[in-house]
Amino acid sequence: MGNEVNCVVKFGKQRSEGKALLETSELIFRGDFRLKIPFAAMKSVEAVKGELRVQGPDGSAVFEIGESAAKWRERILHPKSRIEKLGVKRGARVSVLGDFDESFLRELSELTDNVETAAIADDAEWIFFAAPSKKELARVPKHAKKMSGSVALWVVYPKGQKEIKETDVIAMGRDAGLKDVKVVGFSSTHTALKFVIPLAER
Repeated sequence: MGNEVNCVVKFGKQRSEGKALLETSELIFRGDFRLKIPFAAMKSVEAVKGELRVQGPDGSAVFEIGESAAKWRERILHPKSRIEKLGVKRGARVSVLGDFDESFLRELSELTDNVETAAIADDAEWIFFAAPSKKELARVPKHAKKMSGSVALWVVYPKGQKEIKETDVIAMGRDAGLKDVKVVGFSSTHTALKFVIPLAER
């Protein structure tokens, strides 16, 4: 999906193979050593001959990521807003289920007046469902039955918790007859995974 790549990273005297991840607001590397560099803390970002060169608060890191270097530099310097990444258009009909932070609800209200928070509206184009645990995740099949046509269901769940993993979310959506098509960093603490009805079944 363009947000992670296996690569080699050089940081000071250290060099390691591992996985680099481009998150919503930070660049992460996991290998023999780990790095987490917030976009806001980066002093400079360059893409040179397949290398993403980042000057952070603790020194310079070089990510050997090939053709992705220029794209990642652009996304770091000019990040999309959360709403842009989620794909919600102005005036869209949106249903929001569960506990979401006020900032997200405010972003939606600035984009559309058609936001339903009590239930899934019959004419909903976008459904956002907060699933903090497997107990809530089990409601996905029920929500899937309310979907038709090109309606999108975004399941938003906590990052880095054993209680609920990406594989759990994907499995639940597929069991409900849906297709997982996109994943984005919803916030520093949550991930959003998008499901739709397969084209052959619409």
